[in-house]
Amino acid sequence: MKLSIAQAAKLTSAALPTRIILSKAPKAAQYRRCTFELKGGAYHISRYSEKQAFHQNIAADELERALAAELSSCTYRQANAFAADGEHIIMLNKGYDEATYMLKPLSSTAPKPPEQTHNRKKQYILSEDEPIPALIDMGIFTKDGRIAAPMRDKFVQINRFLEIVRDAINEDGYLERKNAEPLRIIDFGCGKSYLTFVLYHYLVNILGIRVNMTGLDLKADVIAKCTDAAKRYGYDSLKFERGDIAEYDANAPADMVVTLHACDTATDYALHNAICRGARMILSVPCCQHELNGQIASDKLKLITRYGIIKERFAALMTDAIRANLLESRGYKTQVLEFVDLSHTPKNLLIRAIKKRPALDNAGRIALDEAKALMDEFSLEPTLYSLLYPHSAD
Repeated sequence: MKLSIAQAAKLTSAALPTRIILSKAPKAAQYRRCTFELKGGAYHISRYSEKQAFHQNIAADELERALAAELSSCTYRQANAFAADGEHIIMLNKGYDEATYMLKPLSSTAPKPPEQTHNRKKQYILSEDEPIPALIDMGIFTKDGRIAAPMRDKFVQINRFLEIVRDAINEDGYLERKNAEPLRIIDFGCGKSYLTFVLYHYLVNILGIRVNMTGLDLKADVIAKCTDAAKRYGYDSLKFERGDIAEYDANAPADMVVTLHACDTATDYALHNAICRGARMILSVPCCQHELNGQIASDKLKLITRYGIIKERFAALMTDAIRANLLESRGYKTQVLEFVDLSHTPKNLLIRAIKKRPALDNAGRIALDEAKALMDEFSLEPTLYSLLYPHSAD
């Protein structure tokens, strides 16, 4: 994708790479090559001339600035950064004013990350040394800037969510669109909005994206508290409104719709709302999938419904499988991803959908037929299907 140097440096730095190599300098350049290596929580920079090496250390939170400065020096035409999520590649044009950015899986020949200890610290999108006000309020960070030990799993979960968001934005190509309008985001069923605040921080303060973001919830007291918190954090482009997902009908379209733990059919109304608004990116963590558990019946497969816990889990899995295919039928490339490790909760799935095709094209009709076949087999009529296809004869 085509990006400015600043945007490419932001994306690369956000991954906290363990090693960066800047190369392809012109013959007349003072330095032929430059490397960044993560050592002991700081970056060790080495610049190499024909005969000498010059060294410098910077704090980890200075990486973005330092990398952008090197890329803007008209010295190097390429940067290769190796991080846990893959190899980030930046290639500059002849004018050194535009970057081509890509992310690819690490190959077996990629430089190995430097071993710092036998238990090397995992690198996350959010720095463990830079607490966010919302996470302090949530209790994930202590006031002195440390992760509270009982909340480390929650910190890992939040970073996993941001990884999924990052991949969705890259796949959508939002950063490639020059002079892009602010990213319009709706969070349906935002609740206390801790993840809403974290998402805002990531997009605005880390990626440098302009946003117009709205959180919607039924509880007036929750909305009031979230509004006060947004003002306290200085999140000027984040607002909160009281409303029901099923009845919410604001005029403005949305680019991204987030719905985290919307209970039972509230997820269906949120997905339908997102589709109707033409959302290009949908991120949904379903919760409490009771609807199909009350409908499921099959003459040929009675074993599935005989044992209560198996029936409940099977119904929940079918609910999300049908939702995923119904999104496919409307032109979305849909994935069902692990959001939380199974050891923490059995309800650990996230549905990520990126608009790629017209609704009900050939692939979409196949996906719809697959969903209908499963529905017919178990006598199901999920809410999302009724909302999307209210006049279906089937």
